[in-house]
Amino acid sequence: MTQRPAIPASAPDRVAVRLRAAADGTRALLHTGPDAVYVDLDGRALGVVGRHAWQVPCALRTRLDALPAVRSAAVVGGVLHLDDVPVRVGRVVSAQVGVRPLVLSGAVVEPATLVGSGAGLTPYGDDVLCGYLAAHRAAGRATDDLDAEVTGLLPRTTVLSATLLECAMRGEVLPEVADLIAAWGTPAAAAAAAALLRVGSSSGAGLLEGARWALAA
Repeated sequence: MTQRPAIPASAPDRVAVRLRAAADGTRALLHTGPDAVYVDLDGRALGVVGRHAWQVPCALRTRLDALPAVRSAAVVGGVLHLDDVPVRVGRVVSAQVGVRPLVLSGAVVEPATLVGSGAGLTPYGDDVLCGYLAAHRAAGRATDDLDAEVTGLLPRTTVLSATLLECAMRGEVLPEVADLIAAWGTPAAAAAAAALLRVGSSSGAGLLEGARWALAA
């Protein structure tokens, strides 16, 4: 059988490294749709997203208007294949939130009440935690005890949400979150917050709430 042309993609550095190191074999599909496909890569989510999807920090990013219908996924030689179509990473991009002088509010969160709280692929409580953690990384502040507690609670949430929480603990975020934190305390913050609120049905609101908890007004 002739292999179909590869789908070109870019990816955050850690995503590209994880994929290159993954063993060959079929992978379970976690979600399929025209904008995003998620597969289980060794217990964590690996996405393939189109140009109209939210550019999550755990995904291969394509410029497709719509992804093809997908029935199976596999890793072959460090390359993800959707059915018989390879998705080849040709460019590495940054998903890191920028570090800048920020004043933290000192507000404390309770992971036990947040992790896995809510419905959907990314429960609302997890989104709040992601925003909170991202703000601390942007301020250059470690949260070792919180990270350990969140990590221990990851089995209670979805695979995708657990993956995004791990990303947030490393300062890897959606572009809209990075833009909000870069604009925090400036006249551009209102527009950045409005853009973040458009993410998902409630994810943007959760991320914004978490960032606001963490950052002083």
